[in-house]
Amino acid sequence: MNKIYYLASCDTCRKIIKSLPKNISLEFHDIKQNPITTEELEKMKMLSGSYEALFSKKAQLYKSMDLKNKSLTEDDYKKYILEHYTFLSRPVFIINDKIYIGNTQQNMLQVMKAFGNV
Repeated sequence: MNKIYYLASCDTCRKIIKSLPKNISLEFHDIKQNPITTEELEKMKMLSGSYEALFSKKAQLYKSMDLKNKSLTEDDYKKYILEHYTFLSRPVFIINDKIYIGNTQQNMLQVMKAFGNV
């Protein structure tokens, strides 16, 4: 099953969801209403190669907790993502067992290609 992990209150996520093709089969997972489980995060890590790849350094908490001045380990990235949804770089798409992380233009082109719409 293809899936998107997103934040319903995020304008960028809403814009991206609106731009998706209407005919696709996609499960929507709002990470604020339904926190990510350890199992889901493990699957994302397996597909992406690391927790750091899933971690958002743009999160306001990252700055306010002064994490940029700390040496974070993979265990730290995992812990923070599980502790607070804002640390997940979003949206995260899992399409045909491939992962697409974040909202860069390049990434969104890859997502559209994966859906067969480019």
